[in-house]
Amino acid sequence: MKVNPSYCLCPVLLCLCFLERGYEASHHSQAKIISRSHNATHNHNQTKDGETEVHHRPKRGWIWNQFFVLEEHIGPDAQYVGKLHSNSDKGDGSVRYILSGEGAGSIFIINEVTGDIHATKSLDREKKSHYVLHAQAIDLNTNKPLEPESEFIIKVQDINDNAPKFPDGPFVTTVPEMAEVGTSVFQVTATDADDPTYGNSARVVYSVLHGQPYFSVDPKTGIIRTALTDMDREAREHYSVVIQAKDMAGQVGGLSGSTTVNITLTDVNDNPPKFPQKNYQVFVPESAQVGKPVGKIKANDDDIGINAEIKYSILNPEGAGMFSISTDKDTREGVIMLRKPLNYEKKKQYSLHISAENTHLDPRFSYLGSFKDDATLKITVGDVDEPPVFSMDYYIMEVYENAKVGTEVGAVTARDPDSKNSPVRYFIERREDKEVYFDIESISGVIRTTQLLDREDTPWHNITVMATEEDNPSLQSHVPVTVQVLDVNDNPPMINTEDEIIICESTRAGQVIQTITAVDKDDFANGKGFSFSFPGGVPANPNFTIKDNEDSTASIIARRRRFHRLTQELYELPVVVWDDGEPVLSSTSTLTLRVCSCQRGTRVKICQGEAFLSSAVLSTGALIAILLCVLILLAIVILFITLRRSKKEPLIISEEDIRENVVTYDDEGGGEEDTEAFDIIALRNPAAAEELKFRRDVRPECIRPPSSLDIDEEMEVGEFIKQRVAEADQDTSVPPYDSLQTYAYEGQGSPAGSISSLGSAGAHSNLDYNSLDDWGPKFEKIAELYGEEVETASESTEKAESEKQT
Repeated sequence: MKVNPSYCLCPVLLCLCFLERGYEASHHSQAKIISRSHNATHNHNQTKDGETEVHHRPKRGWIWNQFFVLEEHIGPDAQYVGKLHSNSDKGDGSVRYILSGEGAGSIFIINEVTGDIHATKSLDREKKSHYVLHAQAIDLNTNKPLEPESEFIIKVQDINDNAPKFPDGPFVTTVPEMAEVGTSVFQVTATDADDPTYGNSARVVYSVLHGQPYFSVDPKTGIIRTALTDMDREAREHYSVVIQAKDMAGQVGGLSGSTTVNITLTDVNDNPPKFPQKNYQVFVPESAQVGKPVGKIKANDDDIGINAEIKYSILNPEGAGMFSISTDKDTREGVIMLRKPLNYEKKKQYSLHISAENTHLDPRFSYLGSFKDDATLKITVGDVDEPPVFSMDYYIMEVYENAKVGTEVGAVTARDPDSKNSPVRYFIERREDKEVYFDIESISGVIRTTQLLDREDTPWHNITVMATEEDNPSLQSHVPVTVQVLDVNDNPPMINTEDEIIICESTRAGQVIQTITAVDKDDFANGKGFSFSFPGGVPANPNFTIKDNEDSTASIIARRRRFHRLTQELYELPVVVWDDGEPVLSSTSTLTLRVCSCQRGTRVKICQGEAFLSSAVLSTGALIAILLCVLILLAIVILFITLRRSKKEPLIISEEDIRENVVTYDDEGGGEEDTEAFDIIALRNPAAAEELKFRRDVRPECIRPPSSLDIDEEMEVGEFIKQRVAEADQDTSVPPYDSLQTYAYEGQGSPAGSISSLGSAGAHSNLDYNSLDDWGPKFEKIAELYGEEVETASESTEKAESEKQT
C-alpha cells in the first residue's frame, strides 16, 4: 500500500510498488517499512545497463506512518486525510478496505475500494489531539484478510485558534509608597490552550496597556515592577494597571488577552504632625471640676494607622502643674484636663506650650527632619459666682449630757469667696426620720441644743450645716458637724440579779460562794471603782457575809458549815453598791441564793436536777444512736426468747425410760439477790424461822432478830423439814412442778455468835465522818449517808440535852 503524497502532509502508509515507484521509492522509505510476507512468490528478472540479471522475490506489505489533519477545517467538502493501498490490490476491485477505531465511521470515513480517508467534521485539537485507528484489507473473493490488521494514528495539527487567558484575574495587590524603582509588586501568568510544541501559537509575551509610567512588566515572566520614584500615597493611593498577554511571540496576527491589576500604595510614616495654627485660646470657668476635660487641641497628620499616632505633651512647668493632656485614640485629639482647682481671684490666665510628635518613626525618612510640632494654648479663667466656703472641712463639737435646752454647742463660719463678699446664711438640714436635737442661728452660725441629751442613749450626733449666699440662695455649700455628748454621773451602778447564785449543801464556813461585780451605764471616768456592803440598819446576816475585794468586785462568803435544801432552799441577800463618781451614786440589789446538792469533782456549780436536764439535752445524732441501740437490744431479747422456746425439751424424755421421779429443768436461779425463793433464816435456826414467819410480799414494819432463847432446843431438824415439805405440798402459789429446797443447820451453842449483818442493830458511832468529803466522788454517797446520820444524831442529842436542862 502507499499513500499519495500529493494529498497529505506526511505519508503514513507506503507500499512497495515496483511498477510505479521502483527501487527509488523503496530506498526512500527504507527506515519506515514493516514488511508482511505472502504465500505466493514469483521471480522477476531485470537487466539494466549490462548488469547481470538478478531474480528478486517480490514483497508486499503495509507501510505505516502518521496522518495529519488540520483542526478547525471549515471548507464545504470533507477534508482529505490520506490513502490506504495494498500491493495485493490489482485494481480489479477485489480488495476491500476496512477502517475501525476512534472516530471511524463518524469522523473518519474510507472509500472501501480506493482506500481514501476523509474527515467529515471540523476537529478541535484542544479537545482531542489524536485518534487511534485500525486498517485491514479483505479479499472479496474469499472474504479473508489479505494482511493482518494494523494500527495507525491520525494527529490533529494545531493552528493558532486560542488567545492567552488570565484565569484568576482581576488581581489586587499593594506596594509601600515611596518605594524604589524596580520594586517587585506582583506577577501575572497567562495560559494558552494551543500546542506549545508546535510553532509560536502558545508563546506568550506580556506588555502594559494601561498604567504607565508608574509601573512596568517583564515581557517574559509577567513580573510587575514600580517604574516611577517617590510615588506618594497622600497624593494618589490607588492605581489600575492593565496587562496584555499576546501569543505568536507578540507578532502581528497573534491573539491576545488582558487582565487588570489593582495596586494600592500602603502608608509609611513620611509626614510629621502639624498644628493648623501656632496659637490657640480657650475659656475655662473657675468652677470647672478637677479631673474633667476643659479643652481640646489637634495636630494633623497625613499618614494613617500607627504612622499617624500622636503623643501630646505640656512643656512648661507652670502649665503642667495645673493641667494635664492625653490623646484621644479615636479622634487623635489632645484632651486637656484640670489637675487643681482654678481660682479667678488668684490667677486669671495660664499659658501652655504643647508639643505633638509621632510615636512610630521610620528611620528611612529621618532626612525629612523632626517628626514633631509645637503650639501655644492660652487658657483664660472665667469668674463664677461661687457658693460659700466653710473655714473647715468638718467640725467636731462637745456638750455635756443633761445640759439645759439652748446651751451653746459651737459655731461654724463660712464666707463668700467672690470679690463682692455677699453675706452668708446658715441652716441645718432636717430629716423626717430623725429627731431634732439642735438648732443654728442663721446669721452667726452658733449651734444650740433644743432638748436634753442623754449620752447613754446617743453618745454621738451627726448633723449637716448648709450655708447659702444671701443674694443668691441657690448657691449652697455643706459641711458635716459631729457633736459628742460628754458624760456626767447620772446612773448608779447595778448588780446583775437575774441569775441565781448556787450554794452547795456541802459548803463550809468561810468558803467563797460567789464573786459579784456591778455595771454602770456612765463612762468609766465617772465610775472607775465600785464598793459593796450590806444595807445599814439591818441585823447581821447569820448565814452569809460580804467582802469588798477593792477591785470593783465583792465575794459572798458562807458563815455556817452546811446548808440543807430540805430545810431552806432559797435565801435572799440585799447588797448595796456605790461608785466613786461625782456625785456618788448607789443602788441596792437583792441576790437570790439557791441551795443545791452539787456535783462533786466539777468546778461549775449546777444543781443535780439541772445537771440531769442539761445532760438530757442531746443532739439529734446522739438520740438516733440511742434509739438504734435500744432496738438492737430488743431484737436480741426477742431472738433469745424465741430460741429458748423452740429448744424446750419435754419433761419426760421417753415414755419407756422411767427410772426415778426426778425431773431435770433448765431454769436458772435468781442468784444472790433472789430473796423470794425461800427464807434463808430457816437455814440458820428452824425454831426461830417458825415463830418469825411473815409475808414476803409486804415489807414488815420491824424485823426483830432471832434470839437463842426463843429456839426450842428439843425440836429436831428432821421434824422441821417434814413440816416444810407438807407446807410446800399444800401451797397453791408454787409452780405446777416440784421444786428442790435445800436446808442447812449450823447448830447451836456456839460462843462466837453469828457474823451476819442481818438483824444487827448497833449504836451510832462517835467517829467524825467529815473527812469522807475529801475522798472523791467514789465515797460521795457514803459521805452523804453518814453525814446525815451524824447530823441527825447530833440534833437528837442537842434536843435531848435542851429538854433535860429544861
